[in-house]
Amino acid sequence: MSWARRHLHAALALAAVSARAATTEGAARRELSTRPAPQEPGMEYQDAVRMLNTLQTNASYLEQVKRQRGDPQAQLEAMELYLTRSGLQLEDLDRLNIIHVTGTKGKGSTCAFTEHILRNYGLKTGFFSSPHLVQVRERIRINGQPISRELFTKHFWRLYHRLEETKDDNYNSMPAYFRFLTLMAFHVFLQEQVDLAVMEVGIGGAYDCTNIVRKPVVCGVSSLGMDHTNLLGDTMEKIAWQKGGIFKCGVPAFTSLQPEGPLAVLRDRAQQISCPLYLCPPLEVLEEGGPPLSLGLEGEHQRANAALALQLAHCWLRRQEHQDTGELKSSQPGVLWQLPLAPVFQPTERMRHGLRDTEWLGRTQVLRRGPLTWYLDGAHTTSSVQACVRWFLGALQQQERPSVGSEVRVLLFNSTGDRDSAALLKLLQPCQFDYALFCPNLTEVSFTGDADQQNFMVTLDQVLHRCLEHQQHWSHLNDGVRSPHSPGQAGSLLHPSSSTSLVFSCISHALQWISQGRDPVSQSPSPPRGLLPFSLASGKTKVLREATAVHVLVTGSLHLVGGVLKLLDPSLSQ
Repeated sequence: MSWARRHLHAALALAAVSARAATTEGAARRELSTRPAPQEPGMEYQDAVRMLNTLQTNASYLEQVKRQRGDPQAQLEAMELYLTRSGLQLEDLDRLNIIHVTGTKGKGSTCAFTEHILRNYGLKTGFFSSPHLVQVRERIRINGQPISRELFTKHFWRLYHRLEETKDDNYNSMPAYFRFLTLMAFHVFLQEQVDLAVMEVGIGGAYDCTNIVRKPVVCGVSSLGMDHTNLLGDTMEKIAWQKGGIFKCGVPAFTSLQPEGPLAVLRDRAQQISCPLYLCPPLEVLEEGGPPLSLGLEGEHQRANAALALQLAHCWLRRQEHQDTGELKSSQPGVLWQLPLAPVFQPTERMRHGLRDTEWLGRTQVLRRGPLTWYLDGAHTTSSVQACVRWFLGALQQQERPSVGSEVRVLLFNSTGDRDSAALLKLLQPCQFDYALFCPNLTEVSFTGDADQQNFMVTLDQVLHRCLEHQQHWSHLNDGVRSPHSPGQAGSLLHPSSSTSLVFSCISHALQWISQGRDPVSQSPSPPRGLLPFSLASGKTKVLREATAVHVLVTGSLHLVGGVLKLLDPSLSQ
């Protein structure tokens, strides 16, 4: 019997165990969703998150939006109705002084840069983003910090009860998962009286539920790429049309440099509604005449995100009549591709400090643990994986090479949804990995009671089948190709083929195997029982165990990165 078949049989056996556990979980969920909700003071955070999880997962929300795409206006009207039922009006959102940001790549990083810059001005900031890595409350932040468990629980049940009280037979009592969190963010930001709110679009723009915002202060579009094509369209121009849907009449908007076709679509969208759209000059233009800007996020691609963030923050400050906005160097900007260039100004010290101190977990993040170095980046599109590869190889070049011993490179990968995992894996070949590991976005095989990590939409056998497909793609790409970087002696180890690529049933087991007991956080008191029995994998670890330096790239999915972070840094769960 082939390894793949043995893996599949083991997967199905584990899936049967998982199904029985899921039945118990499902019963608990039904009981939780039907019983009367306890009063707010007695509610625990995990209870709130479990109830939230019953509304829908993100993938279910995608399918719902896809079905409703024929009547997009109805989607926004439904969101407005939910807003009204929750006790708010559109006019209330006007008071939030919103910065609205969309894009395919880097919109989260752009938001993080922007929020940190403005927080450096002494402003109280709100920040709504997705997805979360470890805990769902990461999506709603005050002054850069996830709201507390107590605050999350309080606002969740207030909103939940309000929507229950206003339901009738004509519409669903509860919005979907992402819509609910968007509504909750509006309530939190208003009740906490933030000075501004940075809002990251969920998917697309035109029909995203965050687009009920009528009067943002400024809008931004980060780099565009191919993602969610079944929902947004199968060309860059179609995707650009969706992203440009957040433009508002008279509200300034800024975009990073895009390919000419999508940029023309953004320009036309802006002109149709009289939105002043500006093209951001490269970061080096703003650096002229001053010291280089230092960024808290690694990777050359972060410079475009930082340039966009500077323009968004600068525009917001000027429109709010803040005095310290930097010396304007170009009051009559040039024109490129029929778009005016954004103003050129000297970044202030507070802007510089904001960029330098920005942290955004799971994006070009490095964790060093003795001989192991973990490189974490949630890249999941072709262009973002290309940027991830450039960052990873650049980071390796900057590492001091060990004087004795060998170096080993390990890939930990997963990809979900309708993404072309074979294409993503092909882009990772230049990294010359010695081992390629594939596992689902599950921290543990069995249900652990952590509601933040629950996913009721998929079964274990489904996600393991996906991992086996990834392994087969990798074997096909790399079969028989020798590794030039020689972890032991020159050319002694093959590129990952079927004999050096492994599948595990959860993240925990993969991390324990990679660390080989040399990372105290990833140690296990007994060999884990994963899809790949350790007895089969043990013969492949000699080079790994003896390596002086082990470099591990975790990529392909932000959810995978989140699970790894949860295990490597338990403090993130507190």
